[in-house]
Amino acid sequence: MSDTLAPGRAAPAAPSRPVRARRRAAATGALALVLLALPFYVDRFWLQAGLFAMAAAIGAIGLNLLTGATGQLSMGHAFFLAVGAYGYCVFAGDTGQGLDGLGLPAWLAAVLAVLLAGIAGGMFSPIAGRLQGAYLGIATLALIFIGQHVLFNAQDLTGGANGRDVPVMNLFGLAFDDSALTVAGVPFGSAEKLWYLGLALLLGGALFARGVLRGRPGRAMNALRDHRIAAGVLGVPVARYRGAVFVLSSMYAGLAGVLLALVFQRTVPDYFGITLSLEYLAMIVIGGLGSVAGAVVGAAFVSLLPQILTRYSDTLPLVSAPGTGGIAPGEASRYLYGAAVVAVVLFLPGGLVRIAVRRARKHPQEDA
Repeated sequence: MSDTLAPGRAAPAAPSRPVRARRRAAATGALALVLLALPFYVDRFWLQAGLFAMAAAIGAIGLNLLTGATGQLSMGHAFFLAVGAYGYCVFAGDTGQGLDGLGLPAWLAAVLAVLLAGIAGGMFSPIAGRLQGAYLGIATLALIFIGQHVLFNAQDLTGGANGRDVPVMNLFGLAFDDSALTVAGVPFGSAEKLWYLGLALLLGGALFARGVLRGRPGRAMNALRDHRIAAGVLGVPVARYRGAVFVLSSMYAGLAGVLLALVFQRTVPDYFGITLSLEYLAMIVIGGLGSVAGAVVGAAFVSLLPQILTRYSDTLPLVSAPGTGGIAPGEASRYLYGAAVVAVVLFLPGGLVRIAVRRARKHPQEDA
């Protein structure tokens, strides 16, 4: 079919840039209103699932800064999540029942836990600044084994294999627990309160990362990813930038670990293993390497999928509860997002966010 217009027919007018900006603002406002209103209408399961997705998104943004934007492969992201989660427990917890704690205010403990994750990343940054590719991936993989050994054996701090309870967050006199709090006739428990804390942390982390990527540091990071030698010739301090991004990524992981601990209400070493690191790599590949939006989309996909399969395992074919025959929801979810990784690599380089980019490129006249 010819693409030429019939005589007398005018080409459809493309929306002007102000119109598109207003549409984006309206869509963003509608999404914000939905997210703010969800605790008033959905049950605890969906709120907890959303909180897991928020924590995963924060960690995935940090890993995307490191791997997607700078090109540094990290297999040890789960280690820094563990540092954040257990650091918060130790700083905020009290000494007793065979466990040590400093008993600091919860908000201060959360800040110190994030800083501790950054310090751990800083201790590793000299290695991160000099290695690249598979060599860095293997080096960071060692962090997982070191972390697992410490978590299982430092029982005074971690509680060993049984883990330890997570102290309740208390911020401006508001305890993020199940104590009675009624808002507009709706009882707010820990999940409802943490929902708004998670939204604030995710928004702040996403805006900061977006600013980094769109500014001078982001251009330097992309230059390191695309051509390290050329970036060095142009004056980019390669080792310093790589080390700094590794520290920043570690702090994002530490913040995600704190939020995960608050949602789980108990930390256990088994969770922070190599499987978790692989899941974070799957998040940024599926969503889109080097993109903040891609990290959020990929994190939502990977973190929500097993929970949804578990919720509806009795109605889905081939999926059933563990031990009852069929495929367990967790195992089925790994098959699905493993297939998603392969599909994205083969057919959609750039991840799911690339769909929106391709749609915009179909109408280049809109940007004229």
